[in-house]
Amino acid sequence: MPDLSSIDFLWPRMLWAQALVPLLAWLYVRRSRGAQATATVSTWRVHAPMALVLLGLAVLLLAAARPQAVMLSPVREATVLLAIDTSGSMRATDVAPNRLEAARAAAERFIEAQPPRLRVGLVTIAGTAALAQAPTEERETLRRALEQLPLQYGSALGSGVAIALEALLPGVGIDAQKIINEADDGPARKKTAGQALPSASGAQPPQPEGDGRAKAVVLITDGQGNLGPDLLEMARLAAQHRVRIHTVGVGTPEGALVQAQGRSMRVRLEEDTLRQVARLTGGEYFPANSAAALDEVYGQLGQRLRFERRALTEVSAVFAALGMALAAIGCLWSLRRYGRIV
Repeated sequence: MPDLSSIDFLWPRMLWAQALVPLLAWLYVRRSRGAQATATVSTWRVHAPMALVLLGLAVLLLAAARPQAVMLSPVREATVLLAIDTSGSMRATDVAPNRLEAARAAAERFIEAQPPRLRVGLVTIAGTAALAQAPTEERETLRRALEQLPLQYGSALGSGVAIALEALLPGVGIDAQKIINEADDGPARKKTAGQALPSASGAQPPQPEGDGRAKAVVLITDGQGNLGPDLLEMARLAAQHRVRIHTVGVGTPEGALVQAQGRSMRVRLEEDTLRQVARLTGGEYFPANSAAALDEVYGQLGQRLRFERRALTEVSAVFAALGMALAAIGCLWSLRRYGRIV
């Protein structure tokens, strides 16, 4: 289907021909002035055939200007990586029964609701991040992977995004382990790690055509990252390769108390960073402060993940067919009612 907001014209000067339409309408009004409509026929029915003919002519003249529009068609093969935070803060019970269990259950329902051709993978994020399941169409395999999410200490959100990007874009040279190792080596090697990221001047390395257009990451977390590469730098890397990151914030701003290493600490939902990640990559941020809200979020995500291919196409034939149909209906209506063409 066409994206109507993208319509442009190859021969825009032909649009001046539209001036014929009001001129013909004026001549028609002058000719019919003084004629009296019958009592049994309403005024709009008297003039409707001519209105259809004029409308059809206007559309035909648009076709003569050779309109073109971006055509949208579903992508047959698309891939989504679910990156789920399994750090200790996800034990918080401000989302019942706890953040991780609620996220896991809702993720299973989300996967089941997706079209069969959508490939889904799973990345787990704690002190380290790992590709728990490579992208696959096998829903049972994904369910088994979701059942084995381990809770661990630490939260390397940037590492999770790096691994997700490496799995989504195997041909562009993203080395997630190298990025993670260099980030762990400290400030002395941050400059080297930065070579894998977009430069400050905005220069970007060559990208394969279409890379990232039918791929997305869904980051499910409470936003509390403390290890690995910077999450915003990884978001910029995703944006460079045109991969959207949709972020799902699990938890509440008030947070809840959790026990860690013999201490109690309050873990709150950190929304600001998650909003920035979504904004940088063209994705969306979804707050989820309850199990019901999580289900609603995944429903909305399903709509956002309807990947489409865009191609600029001339649509003159569509306008010509519509214009001829309108003009023909007007002529036939007039011929049947009055025995003549308007």
